Amino acid sequence: MDGAGTLLPNILIVEDEPALVELLTYNLEKAGFRTAVARDGEEAMLAVAEAKPDLVLLDWMLPYVSGIEICRRLRRDPETRDLPVILLTARGEEGDRIRGLESGADDYVVKPFSPSELIARVRAVMRRTRPAFDKDTLTYSDIVMDLASHRVSRGDQIIELGPTEFRLLRFLLERPGRVFDREQLLDHVWGQDADIEPRTVDVHIRRLRKAMNLPGTPDLIRTVRSAGYALELDPAN
Repeated sequence: MDGAGTLLPNILIVEDEPALVELLTYNLEKAGFRTAVARDGEEAMLAVAEAKPDLVLLDWMLPYVSGIEICRRLRRDPETRDLPVILLTARGEEGDRIRGLESGADDYVVKPFSPSELIARVRAVMRRTRPAFDKDTLTYSDIVMDLASHRVSRGDQIIELGPTEFRLLRFLLERPGRVFDREQLLDHVWGQDADIEPRTVDVHIRRLRKAMNLPGTPDLIRTVRSAGYALELDPAN
């Protein structure tokens, strides 16, 4: 999270070369992303399961399990089918590019590459796969979140939110209709290192509901029993 308390996109770097990991981490964080690192394919799958990133930078040649196989596994799993993936590889032949894209990768970057080119590719893929990325305003139903001014309104009324409720609403606005359990919300909104009880999520969801549910307006936060929460307009309302 940045100094204003907003949620930064998280990039999982799957790479076993320490120098390249350092280069990627430095440049991505400088460009305004959060980063996590996995050194091999199995570690990558565990990292994705624990806290789904916004995009995966995936090296083709990895120990134990290749990047191509990891990409195929991600595409077979309904939970990660739409997860943006960029393959990094020294293999630049046309046949290799085709194979990489056919495995399900969204883009393919050949080593060596310039950091500025990679950042541009990351931003381009995220704009295609996550429309809310790089926008100044997020909207859903009658809710409008202005990221530049840090203001939220519903209809014509300004909503006062605390920093945590703002981050929580932003996360849900960027992914309407998707159900997230408490652990996923803790990882994405509070951060993986936060020492907070999962039930804390319920407290902040209640605060968010109280602030957002103006008289005569439907509740847009759906509770899914034994599953979690989603930003979703209930057809019954």
